[in-house]
Amino acid sequence: MSVSFGGKYLPTKLELIRIRRSLQVAQNVYRILEDKRDILVRRLNELIEEAEEARRKLMEPLMKAYNALYESLLSMGPLRLQSIAANVPETVSVKAKSRTVIGINIPIVEIESEKTSRAYSFADTSVSLDEAASMFKELVSTVCKAAELENAIFRLAEELKKTQRLLNALEHVVIPRYKNSIKFISMTLEERERDEFVKLKRIKRRLESKEVGSHAG
Repeated sequence: MSVSFGGKYLPTKLELIRIRRSLQVAQNVYRILEDKRDILVRRLNELIEEAEEARRKLMEPLMKAYNALYESLLSMGPLRLQSIAANVPETVSVKAKSRTVIGINIPIVEIESEKTSRAYSFADTSVSLDEAASMFKELVSTVCKAAELENAIFRLAEELKKTQRLLNALEHVVIPRYKNSIKFISMTLEERERDEFVKLKRIKRRLESKEVGSHAG
């Protein structure tokens, strides 16, 4: 039974060889996970910087777009604005795909925008409504890019947590258990070898004593 799962083992040379091999594998896995953790941390820092930059670029135009929408709400009223919004056709389609970052699937968004005429008359609407519509349409791709980055950060952070948990388990549980087992088995085998050596010495002395006695007779 595996020592890493708290099972019992026989203090034999075969078991010692097996545990040493298991220790080597665990140490190799630990080094690989350390490299993965370092890469994840670097990539996360890069994504966080990109996300912060995307938010900075997004905030000002987004505020302008909402201000224009608020002005149109004040000038036209909520009922008229809702009526126009209900009749506006879809001009933007969003497709979700994915890319791989360090073996992790990250969703990406592709925007396809169609050029269509306004679904309302300029005569009974405000200029601010047209401005708001144009600004929001231009911001769709920027908003999707920011959402992409946020999602990538979340997924990489989750993977980093899993990787760190595995590293902790290897460092504080599995590897020490293997090392303690190797130490215990080695000491047990050494003790047996000493006992066997002492027994052989006694047997040799007895044989030598008998041989001397036979010659004397």
